[in-house]
Amino acid sequence: MGSGKKSKSKSSSPPSEVFFDLPTPPSTASIPPTFEAYTSKYGQSAKYQNVYDFVKGMYTGKRVDAIVDVWCEAPIRKVWKEFADSALSPEDRNTKWGALEYWFVIGVHPHNAKEYDDQIEAEILEAMKHPRCVGWGEMGLDYHYDNSPRDIQQAVFIRQVKHAVSLKKPLTIHTREADADTERILKENVPKDHPIHIHCFTDSPEFGQRLLDHFPNLCIGITGVITFATNHDTPNIVRRMADPSASSSSTSISTSPLRILLETDAPYMVPSNIYASLYDMPNGNDLRGRRLPLSHSAMIPWTASFVAGVVNSKDESGDGDKVDSEWVLKVARDNARMVYGV
Repeated sequence: MGSGKKSKSKSSSPPSEVFFDLPTPPSTASIPPTFEAYTSKYGQSAKYQNVYDFVKGMYTGKRVDAIVDVWCEAPIRKVWKEFADSALSPEDRNTKWGALEYWFVIGVHPHNAKEYDDQIEAEILEAMKHPRCVGWGEMGLDYHYDNSPRDIQQAVFIRQVKHAVSLKKPLTIHTREADADTERILKENVPKDHPIHIHCFTDSPEFGQRLLDHFPNLCIGITGVITFATNHDTPNIVRRMADPSASSSSTSISTSPLRILLETDAPYMVPSNIYASLYDMPNGNDLRGRRLPLSHSAMIPWTASFVAGVVNSKDESGDGDKVDSEWVLKVARDNARMVYGV
């Protein structure tokens, strides 16, 4: 008779942490860490037991030089201030953050709009005064999950947008399956020249193009979702941007027609094209047939590589100038610095 104990199969346990120690990427990106998702997967056996060691361990030598952290839950978690205060001095940024620049944005996600009240708003307004705060968000509308009633989502979105505009804070926008209302609210409440980041874009290219044409300082956020075979809209908005004739806007925040920011939406959206590189690592065969349980900032170059392929694919003749991931990373990084003023 057996003991009755079941051993964990490969599919039920997360892959070894060794696969997060990625090959050195070719450039930098400004994106948030995902320490909590990491510890939830690896627990007490995790190599890094605090966020500072995680950031230094994951990103040292990977040419990630800045983080824009997104706080968007309600109620507001107080730890945002600990992180922000820990990045005030160059000495702390060097010792605690591994010489990374740490910035943050804060707001209330549409999923939590029903929790929004005067107290939460007061806490966000206080956070806006912090010298490491570079924007308000992510906020917006989500009609896919409808975790909060749509009328409340809209009211809270408008309320946050008006405060951010009055404070001249960049906007970090979440929008999913809410094209008409998102477009209406932004156009009614936001000056045309205000800096806007449309986070993790997955909606119609036509919607994205209308926003790009109306708001010259708006950029589209691209995550690893662009690499998913089931996603056609995100590659198509990139193709539109790569073709200047598709836009009626003559001036924009970027000197390139590619008005994108590269981001992770960690812990989600592991770029699907990363696995070929990981299979070449020592013990890489152990990862075949499995998936990494979370994404992190050093994965951005694989998203950039895919974007470069999308840009190049627009020229079916093959006679046009080709771009590479280094070019995409530079464009996206320059855009991020201009949108967030960092």
